[in-house]
Amino acid sequence: MAGTRVDADRLGIFGTRVLQSVGVPGTDARLVSDSLVTADLWGHASHGMLRLPWYVNRIRSGVMKPVTGLETVIDGGAVAVIDGHDGVGQVITNHACRDAVARAGRHGIGAVAVRNSNHFGTAAYWTRIMAAAGCIGILTTNGSPAMAPTGGREKAVGANPWSIAAPGGSRGPVVLDIANTGVARGKIYAALQRDEPIPAGWAIDANGLPTTDPRIAIDGILAPMAGHKGYAIAFMMDVLSGVLTGSSYATGVVGPYVADRRSGCGHLVLAMRIDAFADRAHFDRRIEDLIDVTKQVPLARDATEIYYPGEIENRAEERGRRDGAFLPRKTMGDLRGLAASCGVPFSIAEPVRDR
Repeated sequence: MAGTRVDADRLGIFGTRVLQSVGVPGTDARLVSDSLVTADLWGHASHGMLRLPWYVNRIRSGVMKPVTGLETVIDGGAVAVIDGHDGVGQVITNHACRDAVARAGRHGIGAVAVRNSNHFGTAAYWTRIMAAAGCIGILTTNGSPAMAPTGGREKAVGANPWSIAAPGGSRGPVVLDIANTGVARGKIYAALQRDEPIPAGWAIDANGLPTTDPRIAIDGILAPMAGHKGYAIAFMMDVLSGVLTGSSYATGVVGPYVADRRSGCGHLVLAMRIDAFADRAHFDRRIEDLIDVTKQVPLARDATEIYYPGEIENRAEERGRRDGAFLPRKTMGDLRGLAASCGVPFSIAEPVRDR
């Protein structure tokens, strides 16, 4: 697969300048750009820089505000409700996560509900921040309809991803980040960027027939994770992210790839301060032991190693910071066009072949 290996720092600077060109303040622009670059470094191109043009288009149309104005609607000690007023999702979520950690610092646990937000990138970026602050972090969000409810034939339920992260002692953070569809919709877009078919079983077309064409899959219906279980988990994530927060839910939520309709998505952030529950050193020893016990399980045929959740991304980021993030040719072309439309210089790297 042709593409370009890009220095992460230069890519981050480019993303920052693009966002600043459409009115996003510098600090906020750097945060958003870093969240996208980090996803690419982890190997999750579905949530990486391919989304930057989407954000710019939404800002230009006015449905996402470049300057984020947050309002704390409820301040109840360990609990808060924040209205993002259609600001930048990463900026809103960063504030909510840090607020939840601060409340956990005072109360042992902090819960922050967010309404009227926008897409925030990959959820693990934010739960890792809470883990680094000594908490177990949980983040839920809802999204635009992606799957049909079990027994239905029209999209009405979002992928509604969620993440949990915890410190892993000396091993690095332990992180779960999943959508409740069999695959995140962003991976369909990433396959389209690479001009590759998607695996069978990821999606069906509008007539209910299986498809491996990413273009057809985007307009079709994604399969839920684990059948009816994935649908039920996604439904409950909408209860937490949409109904409870006072934000939109079900078919009322709009995805970031739609340029001219407000998102209405909501999030729920939970931070649990570890030393409010247990001695921190004791927790670290126990989670290191859990990791060791898990990784020492005898390998299945053709397996080379057992990874704990988040370990692959930990290693990938280290390699990517050294060798650069790989972007498909289509993504590079989109970014080059975006740079021209924003009046931002575009000079990053030369095309290479896939690693």
